[in-house]
Amino acid sequence: MMNYTQFSYFKLVAYVDSRLVNYVFFTILTSLYMMILCSNLLLIVVICVNRSLHEPMYMFLCSLFVNELYGSTGLFPLLLLQILSDIHTVSASACFLQIFCVYSYVCVEFFNLAVMSYDRYLAICYPLQYNTRMTLKKVAVLIAMIWLPALLIVVCTTLLSSSLTLCGNVINKVYCENFSIVKLACSSSLALNIYGLFVSAVAVFTPLVFIFYTYIRILYVCFSGCKQTRQKAVSTCTPHLASLLNFSFGVCCEVLQSRFDMSNVPNILRIFLSLYFLTCQPLFNPVLYGLKITKIRVICKNLFLL
Repeated sequence: MMNYTQFSYFKLVAYVDSRLVNYVFFTILTSLYMMILCSNLLLIVVICVNRSLHEPMYMFLCSLFVNELYGSTGLFPLLLLQILSDIHTVSASACFLQIFCVYSYVCVEFFNLAVMSYDRYLAICYPLQYNTRMTLKKVAVLIAMIWLPALLIVVCTTLLSSSLTLCGNVINKVYCENFSIVKLACSSSLALNIYGLFVSAVAVFTPLVFIFYTYIRILYVCFSGCKQTRQKAVSTCTPHLASLLNFSFGVCCEVLQSRFDMSNVPNILRIFLSLYFLTCQPLFNPVLYGLKITKIRVICKNLFLL
């Protein structure tokens, strides 16, 4: 008879058992983490201390950079510790904390990108009314709407997962992932699966549909407007679209790995794809926005030339 129990720890078994390879991974990932911390912190400070950047677009960017720090910090410290460890185990509480951090990072990222598309929609489609529509109070409300619902949704997900009775404690990943734990459940996880569909609809599909709608409106104004309007749309929307596509690609790779058998894919490639949205996006965004947005680029350049 199978022993049903609540485990006090989980085993992460997707790590490569090679000391040399692990040292190489550790060096690369530590360098990436330092670059993520420095680049995102730099842009947060630049936006906060320069009054000329206290505009809605930059406030939403600041929220985005804070989320990149939050998501990468939810991953890297534990990941780096596991790489150097010979026994890849993590306590149940630390595992569920990491699940909360990773999943709330994903939700906040999609909500943030949706709010940024709304901001660009108002700026391009209603330029004369922008300042009256996008007030400081509205910016504060929108930032709260980015963070609070996402955190609440993921709290419920984590509580539901932690209450499951499990038949095993082996996770075939390099970090804790919610669906991997759900698959270990002995009892029925129908309620959690239904809630997971609801979360996916609210946190992923709804923002994507909203972003799609705003860009249809932006494109309509661009094609019917003057050359200056088209140039403004291209300069402000290109970084946002690139960020959205990069993040969506990473999340899509992770979802495919979680839901389908990927045993025919080399282990190194699976690890890279599972970490893509948690490593490349936090590094990609500050570089993309720092180089593409003129005001930020000029201020950063002046800081380094001092």
